[in-house]
Order: sequence, then structure tokens, then C-alpha cells
Amino acid sequence: MRSLVEAARAKDFPAEIALVLSNVASAEGLEFARKQGVDTAVVDHRRFADRESFEREMQATLTKHAIHLVCLAGFMRLLTPWFVEQWRGRMLNIHPALLPSYRGLHTHERALADGVKIHGATVHFVAPEVDAGPIVTQAAVPVLDSDTPETLAARVLEQEHRIYPLALKLVAAGAARVNGARVGVEVKGAVPAALVWPTE
Repeated sequence: MRSLVEAARAKDFPAEIALVLSNVASAEGLEFARKQGVDTAVVDHRRFADRESFEREMQATLTKHAIHLVCLAGFMRLLTPWFVEQWRGRMLNIHPALLPSYRGLHTHERALADGVKIHGATVHFVAPEVDAGPIVTQAAVPVLDSDTPETLAARVLEQEHRIYPLALKLVAAGAARVNGARVGVEVKGAVPAALVWPTE
């Protein structure tokens, strides 16, 4: 979230971070957002009898603030198909693995246990299935023999901070869009050999 707020300060960035919404009132990101002059809101899921009621309150809050795109960052609650459908093609998530591998939790531990040599992060459009939406951008990092889940997570996190603003920029500018089950991404010029795609 901090990376998105900081990236959006650039005059040529095609999106404004208009609201930071959390289901946890004590989330540190809320205080950071307030200090940056970004509106904040809290919809505490514990106040609602079911997920539908909670999500309808979130939807009302997003509508009140005239939100056009939603970027999930550290939001650890499963969303119902109803809510996802409200934001089809307009909601992004970041996942600490190279999807479609390692959907769900404990991605770094699972990658190390499998002995993979490349791991990374993915920004994707949200679909009703967990971590299954069309991919916008990915970044890969090497897995070292000396890695622990913590050291690998730290290296992946550096790339998450790099690719989430890029993905939002592409989507907000209309350069990345859902085309059926895939994402169409327009990239001007040749794509250089790199571990991040698409590049700016």
C-alpha cells in the first residue's frame, strides 16, 4: 500500500490513491495513509453476522468514495463471488509466488520444500477462485541454497513493491485489460531480457 501511495505522487501516474480501507482499525497502513493526506475508512468484519453483510458495507463505502479500481494489499479475507463480480476487471491482488504455482498461504515454505530455483511475486486481477485471476505482471527472484522462508520472503517483498505500482499504472492507463481468461498488455517497444515483465 505504501508503494502504491508513493508511486501515485508522480505527476504522470495515471491513478490517484483516493481511499485506504481496512477491516482492522489498528492497521498501521491507516495511520500512514492519514499522514499522506489519503482518506481512510474501517469496516470491521466482526460487526457483521455474515460475509455478505460485511461486503455490502464495504461496497457502500467504496461507492461513497467514488472508487474506480481496488488494489488488495494484505487483505486476508476471502471475498465472495458477489463482491468479486462487482469489481470484475477492476480489482487487483498481489500474491507472493509465481502464479499459477503456490496459490494460497505459506508460499515461501512450500517453494523451499519443493526445491525450486526460481520464486517470485504476481499481480493479478481478482477472480472468484483464490489466486486464479488473469496475470498482469510478475517478478522472479532466484532461490538460494542458504535461503530460509524469511530471507526468501524479504527478497520477494522487494519485488512486490516494484511490480504492484507498475501493474496499477498499466491497468489505470488502459494498457492492461482483461481479455477473457487472459490479460491483454500493451508494451511499447521491445521487451528486454529481464526478470520483470512487462517492463515500463
